[in-house]
Amino acid sequence: MVLLGTIVNGLSIVAGALIGKAFRRISDRVKETVMGGIGLAVALLGVQMGMKSEQVLVVIISLVFGGILGEWWDWEEKLNRLGRWLEKKVGGNGDSIAQGFVSATLLFVIGAMAIVGALDSGLRGDHSVLYTKSILDGFASVILTTTLGIGVIFSALPVMVYEGSIALLATQIERFVPKSVLDSFIAESTATGGILIMAIGLNMLGVTNIRVANLLPSIVVTAGAVFLLSFW
Repeated sequence: MVLLGTIVNGLSIVAGALIGKAFRRISDRVKETVMGGIGLAVALLGVQMGMKSEQVLVVIISLVFGGILGEWWDWEEKLNRLGRWLEKKVGGNGDSIAQGFVSATLLFVIGAMAIVGALDSGLRGDHSVLYTKSILDGFASVILTTTLGIGVIFSALPVMVYEGSIALLATQIERFVPKSVLDSFIAESTATGGILIMAIGLNMLGVTNIRVANLLPSIVVTAGAVFLLSFW
């Protein structure tokens, strides 16, 4: 089943959020310290992923043009608007649902494991990467829910749509894309995603206030840049 890994990943996020909801009574001091630790770990993961690039120029071009497109479409505001809509529907407090939804969606969607895992599911029927990601996302969902609120649970939907779309596309991609181009895309999208993940970590630490969602088109631009360079 092509979408099995995707479904397991989505369910792990939902389960983690429900468990985290039960532990909301953790003191603010503990939450602050734990979130600081998660922020540092996320930033480190981003740095490690960013080092995977074999063509730094592709990453730079992707971030520049992806950022321009993201600001034009204003994905950050659209995600926040969706979060606020969910807030009204379920009757949350303040910006808790919007903040939890946006932060968790960005963290769980961006990154090599989502792309590589979904590609493995579609190309080879191997869900091991997404199973591993499910474990990590489940634990992260617990912690994020205790600090950012139940909005984290709604991030399961965009994660499943994103990974599921890649997995379904991957079942057909080998017919049209040479393996060398596909490998290059995975490497450069990993590096580009790593930089975005590092930005998420820095935002969580309060060091920066980067509109990461508006940089999301960078990953799409990476595909176009790799494809064009493959013909040079």
